[in-house]
Amino acid sequence: MGHREDLLEGAKRCLLEKGFLRTTARDIVKASGTNLASIGYHYGSKDALLAQAYVAMVEEVSDAFEGGGAIESSSAPGSVERFREVWSNIVDTMREPGSQWRLSMEILAMGDQLPEVREHLARAQREGARGIVTLFMGGHEEDVTDRTTDTLGSFYTTLLMGLVAQWTFDPESAPDADALTEGLLQVMEAAKQA
Repeated sequence: MGHREDLLEGAKRCLLEKGFLRTTARDIVKASGTNLASIGYHYGSKDALLAQAYVAMVEEVSDAFEGGGAIESSSAPGSVERFREVWSNIVDTMREPGSQWRLSMEILAMGDQLPEVREHLARAQREGARGIVTLFMGGHEEDVTDRTTDTLGSFYTTLLMGLVAQWTFDPESAPDADALTEGLLQVMEAAKQA
């Protein structure tokens, strides 16, 4: 691995251990075995590096769902069972010690304090919305249209962020996959009645 990759891995470890705001450039250098100048050279700033590390962590979770057999082939894309399985896998990652989902809340709370980070993550969020569609609906990201990304992808992203917030603030009463699926079924039943 080169300095660029070492920095990214070190930044991921720091994010999980200290969070975004408490991680310093020196922390990253220590965790990565590199030097301070490498951060500016490869990433421009500590904040840009941390933003990329966070995005990479979220992508790794998504890749694990897609490539690691987390979604059983017996559940049809777009089915209620697929909905339950995907949410079950997501909730399982929230239960893990040092879950990166807690970082999402910290980043949201920072708001306008770090405009460079916010801009980088806003771009990544759109691609994340495209990717989450494939978790639920199957297919490939490159086939997901902009319209689907902006509607269905945004819908799933909104559910995800709400779930992250609930698991961050009150994991004891946060919904699990079964509760989310039951809620979906109730919405579907009400829509039929309307």
